[in-house]
Parts: sequence; C-alpha cells; structure tokens
Amino acid sequence: MSTAPRVDYQTHPAQYRHWKLKFEGPVATLVADFDENGGLAPGYKLKLNSYDLGVDIELNDAVQRIRFEHPEVRTVVVTSAKDKVFCSGANIFMLGVSSHAWKVNFCKFTNETRNGLEDSSAHSGLKFLAAVNGACAGGGYELALACDEIILVDDRSSAVSLPEVPLLGVLPGTGGLTRVTDKRRVRHDLADIFCTTTEGVRGQKAKDWRLVDEIAKPAVFAQKVQERALELAAKSDRPAGAQGVALTPLQRKVEADALRYGLVTVEIERAKRTATFTVRGPAGVPPQQPDEMVAAGAAWYPLQLARELEDAILSMRTNELDIGTWLIKTEGDAAALLAVDATLLAHKDHWLVRETIGYLRRTFSRLDLSSRSLFALIEPGSCFAGTLLELALACDRSYMLALPDDEARAPKITVGEANFGVYPMVTGQSRLQRRFYDEAPALGAVRARLGEALDADAAFALGLVTSHPDDIDWADEVRIAIEERVAMSPDALTGMEANLRFNGPENMFTRVFGRLTAWQNWIFQRPNAVGEKGALKVYGKGDKAAFDWNRV
Repeated sequence: MSTAPRVDYQTHPAQYRHWKLKFEGPVATLVADFDENGGLAPGYKLKLNSYDLGVDIELNDAVQRIRFEHPEVRTVVVTSAKDKVFCSGANIFMLGVSSHAWKVNFCKFTNETRNGLEDSSAHSGLKFLAAVNGACAGGGYELALACDEIILVDDRSSAVSLPEVPLLGVLPGTGGLTRVTDKRRVRHDLADIFCTTTEGVRGQKAKDWRLVDEIAKPAVFAQKVQERALELAAKSDRPAGAQGVALTPLQRKVEADALRYGLVTVEIERAKRTATFTVRGPAGVPPQQPDEMVAAGAAWYPLQLARELEDAILSMRTNELDIGTWLIKTEGDAAALLAVDATLLAHKDHWLVRETIGYLRRTFSRLDLSSRSLFALIEPGSCFAGTLLELALACDRSYMLALPDDEARAPKITVGEANFGVYPMVTGQSRLQRRFYDEAPALGAVRARLGEALDADAAFALGLVTSHPDDIDWADEVRIAIEERVAMSPDALTGMEANLRFNGPENMFTRVFGRLTAWQNWIFQRPNAVGEKGALKVYGKGDKAAFDWNRV
C-alpha cells in the first residue's frame, strides 16, 4: 500500500484471526471465518470473507503446519463458517487503495500459496477438497480451483463466479483463467461467458460446465463432503501413526539494514541498492536416519534452511522494493552438505524427507519468481554444492573467483545428484536442464563430473558459471557488473529476467505466472482499472467506471 506496514510472514494458529483448523483423523478442515476488522492495514473491512495478504499468510502457515505437524492428515477440506458465503475473493477496497507493487506482490504470493496446494497433492499425497457452502467469487473460486475437487452446495443461490473482468476491469489474478481452461477444461465459449458475467453459475449447470465436480443439496452436503474426503484420504500414502514435527518460531533478528537467522543472513547496502544473501551449510554430523531427523525437528538442517530462506525471500520481496539486485553467497563445508543430500535421497520416500524436499523445491521456486536481479558470487569458503548449488543455478549470472596459484583457497563447486531433478522449477525442468536447454552433450559432460570439486576453470569450461576472473580482475569485474545492473530500468529488467529464466516448456504454472507478470501487471497500471474513474477506484461508490475505449 502507499503507506504499507512492514509485513511479517511468520504467524501461529494461536494468532490467527481468519482461519480455524480442525483435525479428525485423516481429515483436517480449514474453516474460513475472516475477521472483517482484521485487515493487514487500515482503510478497508474484510466483509463477506473477502481477503487480503494477511489472510493468505495465515493460510500458507496453516497448510505448512498440516504438512509437518500432522502427517496423519491425508485430506484437507476447505470450507466457510459464514452463512451463505464461502469466499468473495480479494478485498476490492484493499486493492483500490494499494500501490501497484503491493497488488502485484499480493497476487504473486497468493498464486504461490495456491500452487503449493497442487504441489502437495502431486508430490506428497495431501489432497484438498473445496466444500463450497455459499457464494464463491473471484479469488474465492480461485482457491477452490486449486483444490483437487470442488463440491458446491445446491441451494438455489450459491454460485461460483469470476467477475473481475466485468466488475473490476482486471483479470482473475491468482490463476483463475488458467485453471478454468488448463485444469478443469471448461469449453472455451462457456469459459468466455463465465468470465464476463457477474452473477456466476450455480447448481447443475456449474457441474455440466465442469466448474465444479459435484453438487449436493443442503441436507446431505456435509455428509457428501465427509464421504468424499475419506475416499480421497484412502488414496494417500501419508502415515497414519507418525509423529509430527513442530514448526517452532524462527530465530530471527530484524535490523534496519539486515535480517539475521541461524543459517541465512541478508545485509542491505541501500546506497548501492543491493542485498547480500549469505546461506550457511550444515555444521557437525547430520542425522542419518529418519527417526533422528524427526527428533531434530525444526532444527534439522534442510528444514531449517527452507524455512529461513523462504522467510528472507518473502520479507525482502515485500518490504524492500527498491533493493533490486540480490547477491547470493554461501559458506561452509561442502562435504557435510553433500552428506545431507545423500541422506535426503536415501530416504526420499519417508514422509518428513518428502515434505522437506517439497519445502525446498517451493522455496527455490520463490527465488526464481522474485522480480530481482540475482548474481551468485563464488568466493573462498563458499559452499555451492548439491542443494546449495541450486542457488547459483537459479541466478541470472554467476561469478567464480579463479585462484590457480592457491589451490587451498580456491573456491570449488560440486554438482550432486540433487541437481538433476530433485528441485524442479515450475516448468518441470531441473535448473541444469533449463541452463543447457536439455541438450544431452552438455548435461552428459556435467554428469561425468558428478561429485567432483570443480575449480573456476573447470566450472567455466562446463558452462556452470558465467565468468571466472582471477584475483587481479575480480573486484573490478564484479563491481562494474553490479553497478551496471543497478543502473538499468527495473521494469525492463523484470520483463527480461522473466523471459530468460523461464525458457523451458510451458505448463499450467508457467502460464499462471506469465499471465500475472505480463497481463495483470499491465492492466493494474491502466487508467481503465486504477485511474480516478477506473473500475477498481469507483467500486462500491455508486459511480460508473469511465473507460478509454481504445484497444491497445
């Protein structure tokens, strides 16, 4: 927002104002009961279960806790406590008073949260069932769309709708258009009608058009939801009797120009408009067996890493808009890190390991999707190996110091098995596949050096780093590259980076984010949406939007 508060992405069920969590054996129920006076900032009320970023921060936290603290849960039912209302979508008054950057970051985070539901369904056996027990509009229907199945109450009034185009002059911002076609396969002409009417579609027509999976009369709605939730749970392999891992509060210190965690530090140089992320490798001997990992809990290295890095990325993304270049560094013992990777791969089917790999996969994806320039700096003491090498592979450029006359100090990188698809991008490709366009000779050459500590010359020869200056040229080359980057238009860089980073195959997720970046980003700046007489500005005031009728 124009006077946005600092956003904290950490919360706890005891602090929730909008969601209630219930657990019954293999079924968890997430109940939407949004506090209309609980907006993240002043200036609007969250009426009719309309939501803002604070609501989705709680939703993200709740799903994480189900993943890790309740491994017995196999199905999550998403429903509402409000009478006749499931969710009316993003709060329009919040959008109307928000800055452009706030709106886009809000949409990006809600997209990632909804994509995370589908990620857990695909990879972790956690299924989601939307029990739509009232009006379901805009972002509310987009939340339902992200679930595996939708059951709509057939009460002659409850409907699903995506009214953003006719009502607000914008697009369904969290994947609505994409999921209607790519996921639910609603016929094109029917989708066109659906997305250009405000009243929505209800009852049998909603099922016939594939907008929902089932309908149920009010008298049998709860029973049908419970039966289907248990049927979905029966298909899952999440363990019934496993001990969960408590997601204890992060040990974090927020300073004026830094974020400090146990494994991650972010230091901001405001005059240079850069931030340096330093990620540390594991210390000591890591747990080798699943029961030891569970006992370590939230302090288990890869889980702690995922949580801290995610929080740092989200905090910097939302709270430091003018810090446009992130410098990525690592430090630590590569051998210890590769030992952690070996344990992850050896026990990848254990529920905690699987969930942790998923958490890392989604966190690295947040880095890919951040509209920031990313440069990796590989220096003496670096630990770019295996899982942490993904950080360098995610960057737009990587600079590696060459010290041919000082073998002991020369930084090394190590490609591990984890780099060949354990953490795919939203395209479904590994970052190595993306880097080399899936070309067999280049990938084969890298695989031939698997597990080998590669110095700057070897890494450069394999195409794994962008540049490998020696100690005479290092300081000037890196400084000039960063200064040049910082001086360029951030708008042009955002568009360029997104185009170059996602050069792989298209799928539903790439289209969701591509449409957000290109189309919604553009529409959010057009006077037809946000001008003084734009649809977002006049909504709820009794005035009619004044459109510029020129097609652009």
